[in-house]
Amino acid sequence: MPRADPLGPLQETLGHTFSDKALLKLALTHASAQAGRTKKNNERLEFLGDRVLGLAMAELLCELQPDATEGDLAKQFNRLVQRETCIDIAVEMGLSAHMQFSGKELKGSTRGRFSILADACEAVLAAVFLDGGFEPARAMVRKFWLPRLEGDVGAPSDPKTALQEWAQGRKLGLPLYVEVERAGPDHAPEFTTEVRIEGLAPARGAGPSKRLAEQEAAKALLEREGIWEAANG
Repeated sequence: MPRADPLGPLQETLGHTFSDKALLKLALTHASAQAGRTKKNNERLEFLGDRVLGLAMAELLCELQPDATEGDLAKQFNRLVQRETCIDIAVEMGLSAHMQFSGKELKGSTRGRFSILADACEAVLAAVFLDGGFEPARAMVRKFWLPRLEGDVGAPSDPKTALQEWAQGRKLGLPLYVEVERAGPDHAPEFTTEVRIEGLAPARGAGPSKRLAEQEAAKALLEREGIWEAANG
């Protein structure tokens, strides 16, 4: 009986079956995994993937927001291609379970570990592009990035910014973010953060990075106060 392809579930998640599976393996190989051996890693793919994502996202925004100004498009674009979004999508794809990198990277900073995931997300997109062309790469962007755009036209691009502006407008002072819990293994941690504003009950949010947990906490407070729904129309 032939052995099951270990990357089969990932390809199903991505929505693309590779003709050249070596491309996908390379996209999942961090430079640290190849120290002292071959120099092949995903850095060049990450470079290409960043450009593929930019083109696909710009096309998508122009298609979905024909009346938006260049400034509005740029704001949405920057939010959707930023590192935190790529980390979030890498977690959704389950890339950490397939990554190849050294044990030292696992023991390094949290920021470094999440940087690996963000780079791998773009590298995988580049691998899809090289294996099948722009159409499957575009389809991948629409599958994973479009849900983060739909229903968000005209909304503040950043819950933390929206909360700060709302609090300052009411002379409540600046929000304070406090990490209250960290759970999970080193390669897939979960942070819980509490946001506190004088005169208001705190709110909590969780995410695979401190920044994303803070964003979720800010959003939770805004939703509780009835501000985020109003901003999202």
